[in-house]
Amino acid sequence: MKLPTIKGFDEASFNKYLKNTGWLMFGRIVSLIVNLAITRYLGPVSFGDLSFGLSLVAILAAIGGLGLDTFIIREVIQEPSKRDEILGTSLWLRMLTNGLLIPIAIGIYLISHTLSSNPGESLTLLIALLAFASFFKSFNVIDSYFQSQVQSKYVVQVQNVSLLLTSIFKILIITFSLPLIYIVSAYIFDAVILAIGLVIAYQKRGLRLSKWSFNKERAKSLLKKSSPLILSAVMVTIYMKIDVVMLKSVGSKAVGIYSSAQNLSEAWYFIPSAIVTSVFPALLNARKTDLSRYQKRLGNLYDLLVYINIPIAIFISFFGADIIDIAYSGKYDGAGTMLSIHIWSGIFVFLGMASSQYLIAEGYTKISFYRTAAGALTNILLNLWLIPKYAGIGASLATLIACFVSTFYILLIPKTRQQGIMMLKSLFLVTAFQKIFKR
Repeated sequence: MKLPTIKGFDEASFNKYLKNTGWLMFGRIVSLIVNLAITRYLGPVSFGDLSFGLSLVAILAAIGGLGLDTFIIREVIQEPSKRDEILGTSLWLRMLTNGLLIPIAIGIYLISHTLSSNPGESLTLLIALLAFASFFKSFNVIDSYFQSQVQSKYVVQVQNVSLLLTSIFKILIITFSLPLIYIVSAYIFDAVILAIGLVIAYQKRGLRLSKWSFNKERAKSLLKKSSPLILSAVMVTIYMKIDVVMLKSVGSKAVGIYSSAQNLSEAWYFIPSAIVTSVFPALLNARKTDLSRYQKRLGNLYDLLVYINIPIAIFISFFGADIIDIAYSGKYDGAGTMLSIHIWSGIFVFLGMASSQYLIAEGYTKISFYRTAAGALTNILLNLWLIPKYAGIGASLATLIACFVSTFYILLIPKTRQQGIMMLKSLFLVTAFQKIFKR
């Protein structure tokens, strides 16, 4: 039986774009198992400290990405002869930015720790090491290049090797009952191995980093184009991660319990993310040659993401507490309710991912920023209200509402309203029923 959403994509192309999902699934399953073991091993307090550090650094790392990922793909597709200039300029921009963010991350933490009414133990070293690990994400420009060539399988292979090595390292840490700082060092190990692997994969294709060059005018052009997306990426990370940072005011245990639910809720996000990333080049090509086909592919993409999400969200809503109990051996009481609420955020996150590709393809980068800013602001305001009253449950509700606001903000803009209506039709299964009754 064929998925109804495959209709509209030619089957050969669809299978080509989704070919790497199996490899991704293998890596993510291994990662999920190891992360479950880490979460059990650390317990709510230590895991809360780790989650807080990861969330704080993730918000700053969004700046380090400079919003360049999608633009690197677009620029390489449009100017293949300038590949070395585009990649080289992007790498240097990211390395400089990520290097500066290390002391900034430490400084922000020290200020917040000093002013906090419930500071807990100092996490300065933890923050510094996690920020250092983020520096190596600069080499993700190579990932963007492979995406532009629809050759993500090479990146997936590197990611899986890195994951396996890091997983072995983490298992040894658990086996020998080593403290939290060793787990933090595993993140640095993973980042370094991944960066080296990307370089090797790139050079094995007969390409050379030594030919990369920095061009000042190209740097200005890239930053000018991507500047709205830098703020947008920060806003996305804020409304996805600020709940963890703000929960620290309640205590590390509250952060740990909420994060245990959040991590399970987001564990499978790689599937829709891989789908959206894989079909983006196809959407760009369709827009150039056939606008009708372009719109049809967008609608099919929205439908597919909804079809994937709804059954999972319904199942977890009913069995969230049981899943938490089994996954964490009863160490994270109260996380089940949070999981049952948080899981519904996924459907809006995925539709938001897909419609973001539309906004980029159409050049609506400012709208992309405004929608994520609306989500971030909504999340912060709701967290200020709900966290003191309901702790992790309040944070779950705030995230769910913020994701909805961010995704459907485009309904407020006349020139993007049609896309919002398309997403609403997918969300309420209108297009699914239309296809059924047409038959």
